[in-house]
Amino acid sequence: MTKDLTQTQTKLLAMFKWFHAFCVEHRLRYYALGGTMLGAVRHQGFIPWDDDIDVGMPPQDYLRCIELMQKNTTGNYVVESPVNPGQDFWYPFAKMYDTSTTVVENTAARIKRGICIDIFPLAGMADTMREAKQNYQKLAWRLNLVLGHIAGIRHGRRWYKNMFIRAVRFLPDWLVQYQQLYSQIHHLSTQIDFDSKAYGGNLCGAYRCKEIMPRDFFGAPTLYSFEDTQIFGVEKPDEYLTHLYGNWRQIPPKEKRKTHHDFITIDLNKSYLSEN
Repeated sequence: MTKDLTQTQTKLLAMFKWFHAFCVEHRLRYYALGGTMLGAVRHQGFIPWDDDIDVGMPPQDYLRCIELMQKNTTGNYVVESPVNPGQDFWYPFAKMYDTSTTVVENTAARIKRGICIDIFPLAGMADTMREAKQNYQKLAWRLNLVLGHIAGIRHGRRWYKNMFIRAVRFLPDWLVQYQQLYSQIHHLSTQIDFDSKAYGGNLCGAYRCKEIMPRDFFGAPTLYSFEDTQIFGVEKPDEYLTHLYGNWRQIPPKEKRKTHHDFITIDLNKSYLSEN
């Protein structure tokens, strides 16, 4: 039975059900990632204080998903990505938005969209961890610049990260060429088949290089209970979650039970597409 959910979680759960059905219908592989995977295993749904959904897809499924969703003209869900970016879309991965809602996050660009599911490409990297980490460096500096360009200054973030964000803001766009960086990150994240290498993962994830791991942790998409539905996750959850979080079974202390999102505006009853 579904536990008491926040209004945002209820909206996100409806989105997740739609996304899962869409992937099943079109035979697209996906995996719950990060806190979504942790929630599925530890809480059989959302982490109670969490308010986002992250999924990853092998490159061929990721690109196909974007292509198919661009053709979808029914309902409130749309996808934006480096393949089909809006004028002010600044992310190096795909996002599926609920157009019936409005969200403005505390980012430098104040991007106005709706609540969303983050969809990441899962990149194949190498056949050894050492080589995989070396290959990741081709992307790391680009990703640092891009995320520094997007991010807002936030209380509670480590001081040196806020300092880096401030420094990046002084770099002129003509010098950094952000659109070129987005294209390069997209290419590096999708150029190698996930199934062809022993190591890979979500190169654009919050844990950066730590998200590179043995591909067999992901294995075949495996069904997990998630609130009142089922979703696909990794085949080896203990190995995956231990690699990311260490002792993932332990509930964090109360002071750390908080969302990582910093919303300036959130309206679940108003479309971001409306003019007023």
